[in-house]
Amino acid sequence: MTRQAFSAIYHEQPKPAASALATFVACAQLMLDPATPEDVRRQAEGRALAQLPVLRALGVFDLFDVRDPALAALLRDELDELRQLDAPMVAKAAAEAPRRRCGAWRA
Repeated sequence: MTRQAFSAIYHEQPKPAASALATFVACAQLMLDPATPEDVRRQAEGRALAQLPVLRALGVFDLFDVRDPALAALLRDELDELRQLDAPMVAKAAAEAPRRRCGAWRA
């Protein structure tokens, strides 16, 4: 993909989940390109990390591995932090969910 294609994806307005992957990939490639200026790299990192909730909900990281060790470590840390933030909400939802025993609907 050319730098112009990256620029087009990077600068477009955010869209629904389908473009979250394209935005993430474009930003990740900018982050990994040694020719990318530091200020652009920092902006790309923020934009890439902003896509993580959508990509996690889609199961992208359950299907694919990131091969770059530094990027993989960054994503692992960020995804762990998202899980920790979600844990209280998941516990609350589980506690508030109606308790049903198997076959209770027959009674």
